[in-house]
Order: sequence, then C-alpha cells, then structure tokens
Amino acid sequence: MKLSVQIIIGLILGIIVGIVLNLFAADLFETLDKFVFGPVGTIFLNLIKMLVVPIVFFSIALGAAGIGDPKKLGRIGGKTIGYFLITTTVAIVIGLGLAYLIQPGAGGGFDTQGQANFKAEEAPPVVDTLLNIIPTNPIDAMAKGDMLQIIAFAIFVGFAVAVLGEKTKGVRRLLEEGNDILMYLVNIVMILAPYGAFALIASAVGSFGLDALQAMGLYFGTVLLALLLHAIITYGTAVSTLGKMNPLKFFKSFAPAMSVAFSTSSSSGTLPVSMKTAQENLNVPKQISSFVQPLGATINMDGTAIMQGVATVFIAQVYAVDLSLTQLITVVLTAVLASIGTAGVPGVGLIMLAMVLKQVGLPVEAIGLVLGVDRLLDMTRTAVNITGDASCAVIVAKSEEKHGGAPQKTPDLDI
Repeated sequence: MKLSVQIIIGLILGIIVGIVLNLFAADLFETLDKFVFGPVGTIFLNLIKMLVVPIVFFSIALGAAGIGDPKKLGRIGGKTIGYFLITTTVAIVIGLGLAYLIQPGAGGGFDTQGQANFKAEEAPPVVDTLLNIIPTNPIDAMAKGDMLQIIAFAIFVGFAVAVLGEKTKGVRRLLEEGNDILMYLVNIVMILAPYGAFALIASAVGSFGLDALQAMGLYFGTVLLALLLHAIITYGTAVSTLGKMNPLKFFKSFAPAMSVAFSTSSSSGTLPVSMKTAQENLNVPKQISSFVQPLGATINMDGTAIMQGVATVFIAQVYAVDLSLTQLITVVLTAVLASIGTAGVPGVGLIMLAMVLKQVGLPVEAIGLVLGVDRLLDMTRTAVNITGDASCAVIVAKSEEKHGGAPQKTPDLDI
C-alpha cells in the first residue's frame, strides 16, 4: 500500500477514534492521550524536527553552490519572494471576501466576556527581523533553530563553495553526502508517518470534540472554504499557466507531503518530506527545491494569512464594528508584512492575528473566541502553506529552463 494512502487511513481512523472517545469515553481518552496518543505523536514530531536544522543548512548550502552564479541566485531569489508576497496578498483578499459574503460573526450569541485571558506575545518589528537575518553566531542560530539566520549563513557558505570551485570540492562532496544521509533518514522516519498521523489527529479531535466545532462552525467552515479555494484556484492556476503542469497531477503527486503537514501542523517540521516529494514526484531540480522550499517554510504563510482575514472580519462582526476600506487595506498590508516579520516565532498565527487586530482597533483579547478551533484549522493551514512552497518551486524551475536549468528527471517513488 502506498505511504500516502496509509497516512490518509491513519488520519481518518484518528478522527473517528478521537470523536468516539470524546463523546462516549472521556476518561479513557485522557488515559490513552497521556500514555499512547501523546507519546507516539511526540516521538514522530521529534524525529522530524531532529532533521529540520541540518536539512535546511545542507540543502540551502548545496542549492546555493549548485546555482553558483550570483545573478542566477538573485534571479531565483527575486522570483521566489515575489511569488510568495503576491500569493499571500491574494490569500488574505480571498479570506476577507468570503468573510463578508458568509458573515460568520453576524449571528450573535458569542460570549465576549472573560476573553481577556489571552496574552499576545510581542512580535518583532519587520525591520528588526530583516536586520537580524545575518547571524552573529551561526552555531547559536542552529542551536536555537533560527531559520532565517540559518538560511542566510547557508547561502553564504554555498556561494563561497561555488566561487572557490576546485579548492572546495571536498566541502561540496561533504554537503552532497550529508544531504544524502539526511534524505535516507527521512525515508526511515516516514515509515512511522501513518502511526504519527493517527496519534496526533486522535489527540487533537479527542481534546476539542464536536462542541468546539459546532460553536464555531460558520467561522471554521469559512476558513476551510477559503483555504480550499486558494489552493485550487490560486495554486492550480499558477501551476497550470506558469509551471506548465497539470494541476491534478501536481496535487496528486504532492499529496504525501500535504498529509504529513496536516498531521504535524508545522511547515518547518514537514520540510524534509515536502522537499523529498517535490524533488522526486514533481521533478523539481534539487538546487531549486533546496533553495525555494526552506525559504517558503520560513516566510510564506498563505494559509495563516487567510485565517487573519476571516478572523478579523469575524471578530469585527461579533463586536458590531464596521471596518472601513482603509482598515481593510491595513489588514492586508499588516498580514503580508507580518508573514515575514514574525518568521520563526512560536504560535506565529495568533501573534500575527494580534498584530492585525491592534492595527484596526479591535480587542486583542477577542482572539479567545477563535482559540477553540485554531488547532484543527492550523493543520489545514499548514497543508496549504507547504503546497504554496511547492507550487513556487515548480514555477521557478520551469522559468529557469530558458536559462539552461533543465529539470532533473527522477523516477516517481511509490509514496
């Protein structure tokens, strides 16, 4: 049985088990969550997270070394960041539009009292984030998992390896062999993916149950619909017109990575799998994938931007506040800039939402209204985020063909 099918079966069984235990055996769920679901899910997540930092460093350095030419590196970087900014803007506009069409917060009956318990962390200013991209201590950045600094250092190392040529052929070979080792470890870890997916989704659904979904059903459905439309229309159109690839083939080939992203709720955590899938199932050249996808996992947050738009309008409707056109434009700009400014900050989605709410004068404590279902929505947002990264990699790879960057031909894996 293909791995992607096994993962989907694990997800479905996890949802069923989580709902049944939540409705009929809450005490049993607590025991199972403590001794089975929690430990299995944690082990799976830790195995993937263990590989993230070394994979980002080796893959980015190898990708930059493979690109070599500074002009080519700048060209690919410009295309990548431009695509991310445009799709993030489109994403939040879709979220705002659907929120006004469906009006999830207009029905009333929401408890706006006692929501002041949520304390938003301060997100770093965008300027500070950009200034801090250059690490003062690369080893410390790796220890802390500061992805932007790791990416910056890896680009410098890869560029130096490319420029020095024969002098550094040993280092290039080390990077290649290190990358091969990490990809082999990804294969081993993925054997546990169906079990990890089952445990993680069973824990999430069993904890929140149907009550949270029913109370926030319209908001939940609006976000899901916006995510689905963005993935199909925006990514599907971009892949078809710019990447010259059948959208159905794209989504089917990338499904294994989307399944893992759904269960882990972490773009960075899914990075080893998403890169492997893009390279081997979508035929994205390794040097393109190694540069575009780690960068996207750090700064590209289309799914999160959609949540910002829907949640902001939802909260405004709950509090009967009419947002002006200027405020809506502010929401778009703030969310797009925040997607870069809050890169690598824990709980990034809610921190970004707090920033947006502050900008338009809505109460930050109202985030408590959406906390109940945010964990479940975060799973879908992450799947959309990494799909956007992969679509960018496909498009950049196609655009580079005219510059001599023909895509590598690799056989599809049985995943």
